[in-house]
Amino acid sequence: MSKVQGGMKCVKYLLFVFNFIFWLSGLLVLAVGLWLRFDPETVELLTGDGAPDTFFIAVYILLGAGGLMMIVGFFGCFGAVRESQCLLASFFACLLIIFGAEIAAGVFGFINKEQIVEEVQKFYSSTITNLNGTEIAMIYHKTLNCCGGSTSEFSSELCSEMPHDTQDCLSAISDFFNEKLHIIGYIGIGVAGVMILGMIFSMVLCCAIRNSREVI
Repeated sequence: MSKVQGGMKCVKYLLFVFNFIFWLSGLLVLAVGLWLRFDPETVELLTGDGAPDTFFIAVYILLGAGGLMMIVGFFGCFGAVRESQCLLASFFACLLIIFGAEIAAGVFGFINKEQIVEEVQKFYSSTITNLNGTEIAMIYHKTLNCCGGSTSEFSSELCSEMPHDTQDCLSAISDFFNEKLHIIGYIGIGVAGVMILGMIFSMVLCCAIRNSREVI
């Protein structure tokens, strides 16, 4: 028999629906993380000896959060249906941990955003000033539709046949990775908002179950 009645029964089903949406959100986060990790353009730009990997650290955090959200969402649905105080309390604790991790990841991304872009720019500059790095430099030119950004004579030679209005690669790199990092940031903010609702619903239902037991 159901332990909660009336308005709390509505909260129970709202929590179930929320957890299903939360599970779908985890699937979406996981899909976006996989896209960012295996996006052909990003992979091409970050391959080669000495290529920076800081960007992929943020992507791996996103993948971990997506996988964890799917697991927690499943157990949250089960806890809501079973009206288990223990499962709901565990669900609340897991959401709190994920929320803390999202905040930490957001702070990490915000602090290291410029560093990520600068590392890629330095990597590109090192290839365009090095005769052995021509192949990697050409990948950047093709992928970002850019050329140059370095004052070296070798850079001028590579870009001699490009139109004069072609964007320099240092600016193109900044635009490309800022766009990707903004996607990660927006997803983090959206997930954090959803988790706050989940924590409220789970705590209300958990308290309702406890009160119903005390009455019985």
